[in-house]
Amino acid sequence: MQIWGFRAAFIPARNRLPKIGVFIPWGFCIFAAQMNLPTIIESILFVSESPVSSDELWQLLQRMDIGMAAAESPQVTDALQVLAARYEADTYSFELTEVGGGWQLRTKSAYGKYAHHAIVMQENKRLSRAALETLSIIAYRQPVARSEVEHIRGVNCDYAINKLLEKQLIEIAGRADTPGKPLLYKTSPFFMEYFGLKSVEDLPKPKELAADEESVEAFRTPAVEQ
Repeated sequence: MQIWGFRAAFIPARNRLPKIGVFIPWGFCIFAAQMNLPTIIESILFVSESPVSSDELWQLLQRMDIGMAAAESPQVTDALQVLAARYEADTYSFELTEVGGGWQLRTKSAYGKYAHHAIVMQENKRLSRAALETLSIIAYRQPVARSEVEHIRGVNCDYAINKLLEKQLIEIAGRADTPGKPLLYKTSPFFMEYFGLKSVEDLPKPKELAADEESVEAFRTPAVEQ
């Protein structure tokens, strides 16, 4: 299923049919014969990695040998049209679109921002150590220029800052009133929302962080008997 240009794959790779990039859930073949054609096609499109043409769908149905051998390619096309018409209803947040020579389920534009927001939150769970260090400096020193962040970290921060901008955790706060007028960075509203903060004042104080670090170190270091 396509969400604002992002591919969502929910079924393990071992279940993928490599020729057309479609996943087949366990048990599908057992119950598929009891379903109607649009429903079967719907389940295939939902887990496909890329657009699937009507001919590919028909060939897949033949290979699966689930009692659909009598289905002709035009019937597959008709089933796709049935699904497309069904998803036009306001009760669906996605639609069936013909794109790239095939058919693909995509989030409707009206709901795209919500899907995008959810994807960004998922991606933010995988920040690198460099990105986390850069984000911490910006959070506590904002607004801050790239050069100051690099001075504190002692390494180039171009990549880390670009990733944080991409993930919408920081934003440009303006330009510094210094030679060259470098860009200044600050945390974004999404940063506050993601970390559950009302304002920058809610960030942990350095003393609190130091106390927590001492507690962790004391826990890790076994007591020495006198």
